Amino acid sequence: MEHPRTDPAQSVPHPHGQPGDPDTAPQPRRVSEEETTEPHWSPFAPVSSSPADSSAQHPTPPRENRGLNPDTQQQPVVSGPPTYIPPNYGPPATGPRYAAPTPPGGGAVSGHPMPPGPPMQPGPPMQPGPGMPPGHAMPPNQVMPPNRPMSGPPVQPGQTGMQPAVAPQSGPPANAPASAAPASGVPASAPPGSVSGIPGYAPPYSPAPNLPVPYPDHPGSLEHNSVTADDFAQRRSVSPAKPVATTGMRAVLRKSTFGLVSMKPGKREIEVTRSTEAVRRNFGGLRQITVVNPKGGAGKTVAVLMLAMMFGQRRGGYVLAWDNNETQGTLGMRAQQDFHQRTVRDLLRDLEHFSGPTGRVGDLSQYVRAQGEAMFDVLASDESATAGEMLTSQAFGDIREVVSRFYKLIVVDTGNNVRAANWQSAMDATDQLVITMSARNDSAETAARMLDHLEQSGRRELVRRAVTVVSMPAHRKDLDLPAVQRHFAARTRAVLLAPYEKLLDSGEPIRYSMLSQATREAWLKIAASVSTGL
Repeated sequence: MEHPRTDPAQSVPHPHGQPGDPDTAPQPRRVSEEETTEPHWSPFAPVSSSPADSSAQHPTPPRENRGLNPDTQQQPVVSGPPTYIPPNYGPPATGPRYAAPTPPGGGAVSGHPMPPGPPMQPGPPMQPGPGMPPGHAMPPNQVMPPNRPMSGPPVQPGQTGMQPAVAPQSGPPANAPASAAPASGVPASAPPGSVSGIPGYAPPYSPAPNLPVPYPDHPGSLEHNSVTADDFAQRRSVSPAKPVATTGMRAVLRKSTFGLVSMKPGKREIEVTRSTEAVRRNFGGLRQITVVNPKGGAGKTVAVLMLAMMFGQRRGGYVLAWDNNETQGTLGMRAQQDFHQRTVRDLLRDLEHFSGPTGRVGDLSQYVRAQGEAMFDVLASDESATAGEMLTSQAFGDIREVVSRFYKLIVVDTGNNVRAANWQSAMDATDQLVITMSARNDSAETAARMLDHLEQSGRRELVRRAVTVVSMPAHRKDLDLPAVQRHFAARTRAVLLAPYEKLLDSGEPIRYSMLSQATREAWLKIAASVSTGL
């Protein structure tokens, strides 16, 4: 847009003269074509203060000056914007009613000094950021002086508040209150929960730069997490069912009401359940129970068969009853018969067949006698009175090495000679010792002398963990049972009574299904006590 040409007679008066003065009046000069077509206007050109110019909304700058200095006819040198210094309204009033205000964002209001805080320590110089040339890193942090109020002259009416920059002071201002100056050599302390002495003030959150992200293999990265895979695997554990009565009148009542009336099991049933759980527990490997008493007729063979039956029926097999008698034993006579009559000597003769990897449990069934519903096997001794030499310690070890591949529990019946090699070998491999006797004094005294022999031969701990089983006779006349119980209770871990059973005292092969309930429960309790020592 072209501006109209300016009349030379209406030029701006010279600052050193009056209009119309012939001495000071400026001479008109010719205007070139470029100046008429391209007007130049500068925001720094002097503006006329006449009423006519001020009344115009968009005054047109004088064409003759065009933003030039009238004296030098050059563009004026303009410096940068001045530094803004907020006004100082003086020290605040003291007293509870004139507490220093706190802005919503924290900090201090201009003119109100902040209480002194601990001095800031200098930090390392910052590295140049992206876009900065090398060698222009920011200087290290300086130790900031104590907090001081913003000072400056008050703004007078008509001023814009733009004042020249004031050099920073090296100490607290002169108008700061005495309480604002920290004590010499003692840093100012702030109350708990405050920063720089201002209650309720919290510094803004600034995350730590360039911190490495912890990985699970870094020590301490997952210490706060206490959840493990075992906690997740516990969901597979099934909570036990609510116990209900299965025997006695309580069970009859539950069945007759079709489960509408369900009662808890009685004391007797609870004891049977606990004994069964003890027998079924995992032993953690092969275990051997050895039944001993040097006197014949002390109930060793019956105890071996009853213990093997209890463990076999409750544990589901893998139990072997072994007659380790040095000459002629009776375990094969009292056990159920099978399709063969092979004994331990036959197995010892064919032991090479099982010494290699070709031995199988099916092949071993030709040498042991299965007990059917009792769920255990019997390895009988030689039943001939004209048998050859006795079993040696080496023979006992070789046979035990073979049968330990196919069974988890071995119950060993011993002979009457405590000095025999196979008897001593059985003691060395024993995990749980069981001492049997009748309630008569001669049987108990023989067992007591045997314990003396074991203790003297270095097997004191085996005796302390032993279980004593007293087989009761049909009549208790002339029995000194309390004395027997006191003596063996002081020397062994437990003393238990086996009730009299006519079927067991007959000398015939035991028919396990015809045993009374009292006999079954008594021997189950004995088996549970033996299992505790395994």
